[in-house]
Amino acid sequence: MFVGSDVEEIAATKTVEQLRELRTKLLGKKSRLSQDLAGLTKLPPDQRRAEGERLNRRKRELEAAFDERERALAVGQLDTALERERVDVTLPGRPLRVGRHHPITATIRELTRVFTGMGFEAVEGPEVEWDYYNFEVLNIPRDHPAREKYASLWVSNPLGDDPQRPMLLRTHTSPMQARIMERRKPPVRVIVPGRCFRYEATDPTHESIFFQFEGLAIDDRLTMADLKGVLYSFARQMFGGDRKIRFRNDYFPFVEPGADVAVDCFVCDGKGCRTCGHSGWIELLGAGMVHPNVLRAVGYDPDRYQGFAFGGGVERLSQLRQGVPDLRAFQQNDVRWLSAFGQVS
Repeated sequence: MFVGSDVEEIAATKTVEQLRELRTKLLGKKSRLSQDLAGLTKLPPDQRRAEGERLNRRKRELEAAFDERERALAVGQLDTALERERVDVTLPGRPLRVGRHHPITATIRELTRVFTGMGFEAVEGPEVEWDYYNFEVLNIPRDHPAREKYASLWVSNPLGDDPQRPMLLRTHTSPMQARIMERRKPPVRVIVPGRCFRYEATDPTHESIFFQFEGLAIDDRLTMADLKGVLYSFARQMFGGDRKIRFRNDYFPFVEPGADVAVDCFVCDGKGCRTCGHSGWIELLGAGMVHPNVLRAVGYDPDRYQGFAFGGGVERLSQLRQGVPDLRAFQQNDVRWLSAFGQVS
């Protein structure tokens, strides 16, 4: 039998670490018990059996005492951890931060909803574009003076620059007009939101990186009256009936006739201020009937098909809808500002 003090020492351990150290002391390879078991071979045969049974019985009883104490310590540690980490489920939970759509994203989703409700399909296009689609097919040849207002950012082609096919960051979403018409036969009704780039100074109503939306409709019986009807419906759904809308003749190389559509300034109510350039109006978008040269360039017969196109800035729409005086705030990534003007997702 083993000495009672060993059992008492095992029962007195307070931690699993102490118990492991004591197990090594009493049952390890260098323990007295292990040495006695190893020395059985030196005993006479008539004593070896009795001594072996006694030592093995002692070993089993020690191991049982260790196992029992280990289970008790584990239960105690678990109870302590549960008490320490206990959660009062009757208390209100911690509030979680709710994600929001960026104001530009929210505006794109809203204008897409409005136009899809009028039968337009939402499509996207490449941001790195060929000069052919960005200018030439839109009735803006290389020597056309209208190119000067599109302060373009040209891109080096990683496969080798071709003087006949230069690349650039698209200056407007209009290239998708030509890409869509090349692939489809009339009728066509699409809305194209996307990011655009121009090398120009920033001010309260301009940015070098900005978002536009482009609309295109082609059929055999479309007129300027259809265009005005679509845009009036769009303005009413986006801004309500309080805003004043103005159509005015304007020039765009890819439409004829062309017009710019403006709304009265939301900051000064049309009296004139820095945001509207003291004119009382903020340009909303440009529009017009698709130029016959554009129709011919994509293989449409201008004597059979007519269509209209329109395009504008998404940031300006968001400015008008939410009363933001400076367009540059959309790109500053101020979480506090975005939380105030964004929409809950």
